[in-house]
Parts: sequence; C-alpha cells; structure tokens
Amino acid sequence: MKKNTAARIGFSLPFLIPLVLFWILPLIIAFAISFTDWDYISPSMNFVGLDNYQNTFGDLDFTKALMNTFAFAFGTIVPTIAFGFILSLFFEKEFLGSKFLRSIIFSPWITPAVAVSMVWSWIYEPERGFANHFLNLMGIDSLQWLQSSDTAMLSVIIFTIWKSVGWTFLFYIGALSQVPKSIYEAAEIDGAGYFKKLHYITLPFISPTTFFLFVVNLIQAIQVYDQIQIMTQGGPGGSTTTLLYLYYKKSFENFQMGPANAVAMIILILIIVLSLASNKISSKWVHYE
Repeated sequence: MKKNTAARIGFSLPFLIPLVLFWILPLIIAFAISFTDWDYISPSMNFVGLDNYQNTFGDLDFTKALMNTFAFAFGTIVPTIAFGFILSLFFEKEFLGSKFLRSIIFSPWITPAVAVSMVWSWIYEPERGFANHFLNLMGIDSLQWLQSSDTAMLSVIIFTIWKSVGWTFLFYIGALSQVPKSIYEAAEIDGAGYFKKLHYITLPFISPTTFFLFVVNLIQAIQVYDQIQIMTQGGPGGSTTTLLYLYYKKSFENFQMGPANAVAMIILILIIVLSLASNKISSKWVHYE
C-alpha cells in the first residue's frame, strides 16, 4: 500500500510542481498583496487590511467596469451560441466543400487575437474602413465605431462574436452527431416536420452542450482583455473598460498593486461562483435527463 502511494506521488510530482510554482504560489502572493499598499516599485509595503476591497466596491470605475463586463457578456454569449447552432444545422450533413468551409468558419478561433484585433481595427477605421464602406453601399450613414463611446462596445462585441462562433459551431456539430437517428425516423413516421423535430428532439438532446457553452463563454467574457487592449485601450471615456482591463490599468499604469490584486481576487471569486453554480445546475440537469 505504501509503495503504491509513493508511486502515485512520484508520478504526480512532474505535474504538481509546475502547478504549485506557476499557479498556486502566485495566487497566494496576489491574495496577500491585495491587503497591502504596494506600489510595484518600492521594496516596502504596508498592511492596509480590507481597505483595498472597500475602496474597490466604492469606486465608480470598478462599478462601470463591472457593468461593461456584463454588457459585453450579454452581447456576445447569446449571438455566439445562436449563430453557432444555426451554422451547425446547415453543416450537419456533409456536402461538397463542407469540410473546407468548416475550417474557414473555425479559423478565426485559432488565429491569434492580437493579429485579428489589429485587422478589425483597420476595418472599423471611420474614413477608409470596410465597415463604413459596406454601410454606405446599403445607404446607411458612416459610424465612428471604435472612436465613439456609443459604438465602441458594440464594435468589440461584433468582433468577439465573429471570432468565437466557430468554436461554438464545432461543439454543436459534435453534439448533433450524437443524437440517435432512430428517434428522427420514428418522428417522421408519426408525421413530424422539420421544426417539430428541431423543437422536440434536437434542442432537448443538445441542451447540455448549450448549457456548457453558455457557462464557458460567460467565464471567457469576464476575462476578456486582448481585443480591449488592442482595439480600444478601455476607451473612449472608459466605455469598454472591463474588469480584467481595469486590473491592468491599476497595476501596470497606475502602479496600484494592492487595489489591482483586490480586483483580481473579485474576478477569481466571480469565476469560482459561476463554476460552482454551473456544476450544481449541470448535475441536476443530468439527473433530470
């Protein structure tokens, strides 16, 4: 028994050491810093207790960043899931060139966010960008896109949907392939049409996948950073500043490492709560099924 335990520990160590060094230990240090007034430059720091957390919850910038984060999440999750599902229905059955088209749809997801964010910044350029050129062809006036607080968040949301829909689409393709064909055949014998089969068979069978995609996309939305940094830098006027970008500003622009790590801990708590809630709901869902 002791030999088996030692063997398990020995095989686990190569994986546990990097986990401790690069995740658990930095997390503990960040948590400790959140109770100090460290400015990132000075070698000394003072313990301030819960002041950073109290100031954060009373900070209008934090409140605005929190609202922006949830606005971004609401604006991206539903369209991403909906478009991914619609595309998966179209590509459920293979046809000539379908594999090539699938790879094109999925390619934005595996393309580095920094690179495509720069390309979309050019597309959104008010004077010479393709976005306004397309609007003008349809008789719609040009927009300021990233340069206006009224449209900046919408611009980032559109880009994020475009980048994420291929990943959602791929999951739905896999989920649809697992639906028993015999159920469709039985429904056809009973006279069920396409939309009845979609409503009573397809949607219930893929509902666990839909729930999974909702939770994962929500967690990703809370951690959004790359496109914000490249496309808007949190502006104009803080209209696209999200929680993670607020953390970046406080830590590496304002050198307020204590308040910054308090924001990071709040983000972590949000993600943990969402993960626990998803596990709870998912277990009940599976039991119900």
